[in-house]
Amino acid sequence: MRLDKFLKISRIIKRRPVAKEIADKGRITINGNQAKSSSNVNVNDELVIAFGNKTLTVKVEQLLETTKKEDAEKMYKIVSETYAKDYRTQE
Repeated sequence: MRLDKFLKISRIIKRRPVAKEIADKGRITINGNQAKSSSNVNVNDELVIAFGNKTLTVKVEQLLETTKKEDAEKMYKIVSETYAKDYRTQE
């Protein structure tokens, strides 16, 4: 399954054009390799997605062509979720 489609169907990213843009900017890796929106995603792959101040690492559990909102989270397991330090809040 294409990376941009997986991100949309799993609801990690709500819209496919946004998923495509993030992937094509080099902010996603699959198993440590730079990914494009057209990269293939397989079960047991590890995705690292760099959002603005958050980095999300997920493991692909299953691939579904369509899914309901409540079943979307069954497609992946969150391995880690880290946030960049916000230096403005420190004293």
